[in-house]
Amino acid sequence: MRISTAALRQSDARMFTLVVQGLKAAGTRTAERCFSIPLSQMQTTLRMINQQGGRLLSVTPTDQVSASPAPAPSAANAAPAPVTTPVKHEAPPVNLYKPKDPYFGTVLGNYSLLAEGAIGRVNHITFDLSEGNLHYVEGQSIGIIPDGVDSNGKPNKLRLYSIASTRHGDNLEAKTVSLCVRQLQYEKDGETIYGVCSSFLCDIEPGAKVKITGPVGKEMLLPPDEDANVIMLATGTGIAPMRAYLRRMFDAGERAKNPAYQFRGKAWLIMGVPTTPNLLYEEDLQAYQAEFPDNFRYTKAISREQQNPSGGRMYIQDRVAEHGEEIFTMIEDPKTHVYMCGLRGMEPGIDEAMSKAAEAKGLNWSELRPQLKKADRWHVETY
Repeated sequence: MRISTAALRQSDARMFTLVVQGLKAAGTRTAERCFSIPLSQMQTTLRMINQQGGRLLSVTPTDQVSASPAPAPSAANAAPAPVTTPVKHEAPPVNLYKPKDPYFGTVLGNYSLLAEGAIGRVNHITFDLSEGNLHYVEGQSIGIIPDGVDSNGKPNKLRLYSIASTRHGDNLEAKTVSLCVRQLQYEKDGETIYGVCSSFLCDIEPGAKVKITGPVGKEMLLPPDEDANVIMLATGTGIAPMRAYLRRMFDAGERAKNPAYQFRGKAWLIMGVPTTPNLLYEEDLQAYQAEFPDNFRYTKAISREQQNPSGGRMYIQDRVAEHGEEIFTMIEDPKTHVYMCGLRGMEPGIDEAMSKAAEAKGLNWSELRPQLKKADRWHVETY
């Protein structure tokens, strides 16, 4: 909980008693603790409480302490859940290769990720990086410049794709990068149009050379804290960065490669797809869930097979609404980060679901979201 002192500015000399629960002290977590402070120290003390994971139970003028403690601000007036100062990351590599001087990566593998009966086309494509200095971290993207020219005779334009592998690559040798690519397909004037770059990648054969730029991106970096909680909201190929996070957290080879990072927090993936055959990396996700049941939770929204409470199709925003109270209980923990990736059209529905869930807890989502963003706890990458 966070409160504003705006309504209490009668005098900086006034004293207040704060009752706090769950504050970390000397490596332990206290059940309840009281602070008696002047108003001038209120913001500093609240910041310390947030940073140490405490929960504010009540704020009482000291001259009223003999009476029953006043409750903390009511739900109707409660300010947003605790945020923190922005997470500090090691500086990620950026723009090591640019469009005018790209890296030429060799295709090592290209295979379909879909089961029989799936809608569309989605491939997992891996490139060799052993010849140059292209490296990256989880949550970044690379650019692909497809061969050929456009209708005006100019070279095809670069397209960005979220990286689906960890910094060590799928083979754990730090010499590859992998993408999860859906072939873009839409109808226009009665004609089926296919995406230039996505078709180029889905059709490419092992051994071919591809122009790669980057890496780019700081928005989707995973927090370095091993005890962080990570809520992941993904639709379709938006699972790409989530796959990288989950491999870093739970893959046996990755854990052996990362002795300084042994994830102990809670990871929750809420995944939206149209049909069961469209679920991506399902075998890995099921394995993580079986091996780490206390750390990994996996929730699916399969729109053409499941119904929401209103009888309509089950979309990812319906799952967010269904689990809104749990999600916001996690968000109250300053160690919780939320990641959203997929088609831009997913944002309004999730925003509406988060607003309703926040309102149920007496919170204003339009105020809380930018604060979480500023604290580097709300991460969005849509396209």
